[in-house]
Formats: sequence, structure tokens, C-alpha cells
Amino acid sequence: MEVKGKEVLVFGLGISGIGAGSLLEKRGAQVVLYDGNANLDKEEVKKKLGAESSARIIAGPFPEELLGELDLVVLSPGVPTDLPVIEKMREAGIEIIGEIELAYLFGKGEILAITGTNGKTTTTSLLGEIAKNAFDSVFVVGNIGNPYTTVVDETRPDSVIVAEMSSFQLESIVTFRPRVSAILNLTPDHLNRHHTMEAYIQAKENITKNQTEEDFCILNYEDEVLRTFAETLRAQVIYFSSARKLDTGIYLEDGHIIYRGTDGTEETLCDVEELQLLGTHNYENVMAASAMAIAYGVPMDVIRDTVKAFKGVAHRIEFVAEKEGVAYYNDSKGTNPDAAIKAVQAMKRPTVLIGGGYDKQSDFSEWIQSFDGKVKRLVLLGATKEKIAAQAEACGFTDYVFADSFDEAVKKAASAAAPGDAVLLSPACASWDMFKSYEERGDKFKEIVNSL
Repeated sequence: MEVKGKEVLVFGLGISGIGAGSLLEKRGAQVVLYDGNANLDKEEVKKKLGAESSARIIAGPFPEELLGELDLVVLSPGVPTDLPVIEKMREAGIEIIGEIELAYLFGKGEILAITGTNGKTTTTSLLGEIAKNAFDSVFVVGNIGNPYTTVVDETRPDSVIVAEMSSFQLESIVTFRPRVSAILNLTPDHLNRHHTMEAYIQAKENITKNQTEEDFCILNYEDEVLRTFAETLRAQVIYFSSARKLDTGIYLEDGHIIYRGTDGTEETLCDVEELQLLGTHNYENVMAASAMAIAYGVPMDVIRDTVKAFKGVAHRIEFVAEKEGVAYYNDSKGTNPDAAIKAVQAMKRPTVLIGGGYDKQSDFSEWIQSFDGKVKRLVLLGATKEKIAAQAEACGFTDYVFADSFDEAVKKAASAAAPGDAVLLSPACASWDMFKSYEERGDKFKEIVNSL
């Protein structure tokens, strides 16, 4: 793509938008940066862009007179693709792409891309470590907090780009083609953005849309939607399963993770007791990352050594401390019910659970039903606390209390826990009603726990 001298609008000024703007300026585009937040600190944006930037910055209501000037629009992931102003851009015939597509068009190397409702960050981080132990030039990018656009100029033809892809990012790809892709699972999430489960699934499945017979797609055999989807793919499918032995693929059997090739040969990757990760969902993440690495030709001994050494990621069932016989776990990344179910299932002690937060229009019934005698008390806070309480009552779970602040929630949980118990922050909700991000929420939890 040639952008030199073209008028390009970057819509949305989070870290992805800043990265896209900088990349475009380096390629000679006339850049306009836009954000709907009228209170945006333009001076702060200018600082992030650097002194050499000549980009225009616009905040607040969109000036529609701009539509006649634009050659290209680059959407940040947080910008819904069905906004009225975006529809007007389409009607005006302006080309619209996402920041992932922009990075792909200018980047070099091959891509290993991961999506799914849950497990993306753990799988991406683990695959990134495997790749770093096997190749010279590796970049871990995407929804994991490192925009792809910011590393484009460092990539080279032999680079391996390990990318975590959200449904928001995949909505706006055009030619983006991973050499190996993975869809880990599909459960309801972000329905406030996608409106229907069908639209959400379609966004996730977009990860494969440009793959060919030379490429690979790793899928969860236990997800019925993905099994059906596999029949439509041009890419070669490799399944993983935590529930059954597969004819070919990677599976969990009697505590062992085993890979079975198309020729019928079997090789044991590891025993799950050798892993430093808790829970079946994490064994699935290990299988997915390993299958991607195998498909890409990484030697099994490199994969084996890396998965055994991998300690997991922050904010995902992260052990914080033990205080007076109570173990505290930070699962702030459990931002939807399915992720939070997996955290509850991973607990090996009676558990006091902290839940609630921003409302993404989720249903919490299955989460509550998963407590199964393990959760002794539920401490609720945030915008969803009454909604969760009502669904808990409907499910016959009544041992819940409300907290008015995050600090109060942690302290109420601590006081309800006895020696031998666990306190688990796994909110089943996003953090945006009280915090800027799940990371900020998790860091606050760790700060309070360590001060107890």
C-alpha cells in the first residue's frame, strides 16, 4: 500500500491509534488523528507522537467536512465498525482498514495468530517464549498490549510475529494472513459491541479468511461450533482436546499431553504435574501453543523445555501471597463468565470469590452454577452487583455480600476466609466501571493484599 502524500485519518487514540499514526507519518502520509473524547489531552498525544510529528489532532464531535478530504481511514480496535460516522465514510467510498491490517501491509516475516474468548494471552505469551527459544527475530504483538504497528520497522523477512487477536481487531482485516492460526474457544463475550453471538463468532473466524492450503489452523475439538467450522476451511486443521484421545492432533490423557501425527506416531510432550500452570483450561492453552509450534516446525525438545519453564501471565490465576493461611489469587483478567468459571475450577481450596464490574450484557447463571460447593462466599461490587445477586438467588446461591468500593470488597473477602481457604479475584466482568483496565484492577488487588 502506498500512503505517501495521502490524507489518512486514524480513528481512536489509544496505544494502537498512536502506533498507527506514527507508522503512517514515517511512510509519508498526511495524518489526522481523531478521538470522540472531547476532553482528550492533545498535548499528551503530541508528546507520545514525538516532536517531529506534524499530525493534526481532533477531539469531540466528528467534523463531517473532513469526509471529502480523506483517502484512507485506519480504525483502532476500540472503535465500533457500525458507528453512523463510519457508515458515512463507507458511503463516501473511503477505504477503511484496521490497525492490524495496516501493520500487516507494511510488516515483514510470518505470523502466528491466536484468538478465542479465553486463554489468548496465556497461549500467546507461551508461544512467544517457544518462538524466542527457536528463532532469532521474534515479536509478540497485538491485543497483549504491544501494538503490531510499533514493531513494523524492526521486522525482517525471517521474523516470526506471534499475535494475540481480539474480535475487535479481526473485524477490520482485509488481507491479513497468518501462517498458523488458532481459535481456542467461543463463548459469549462483548455482545454489547457485536450485538449477536453470530456476529461475534464471525469476527473470530475472520482469522482464517485469507489462509490457504499451505497454512494451518489449530482448533479446540471440544467446541462444537469450531468442529463444524473446520469443515469449511482451506487451511490444514490440527485439533487439541482435553477430553478425548484424538486420531491426529494433541490431547490430554491420564495427566499426559500427547501429540499424535498424521502418520500415527505418538510423542509425549509432558506430564501436567511438570507444568507451573493450574487448571484444565491452562492445559488446553499449552496444547494450543504447542500445536502451533509443531505446525510451524519447532523441534519438540524446544517446545517441551519451554512449556515446563513457563510460569504464566500476570492477572490470570496469579498467586499473590499467603496471609494467615489464606492463599490470594489475582484473576483480574477473568473479564467474562467463562473465564471466571475456569478460575473457580482451578481452585483447590474452599474459596471466597470477588466478582462484579462493568456490564457487557453477560449472563452469569453458568458461572454461579460452577461454584458447586467450592465457593463459600461471593463478594459483589460494581455496576453488575445487583444483576449477579438476582441471578445467584435464582440459582439458589445466597451466600453473597455487597461492597461499595474495591478496597472494601478485598477486606470483606479476607475477613470471610479461614486458614486453608483461598480468596480469588475473578470478576466475570470488565473493569471499566471502576478502573482503566483489568491490569490496573489486578495491581490494586495485589497492593491491598500485600498490605493486609
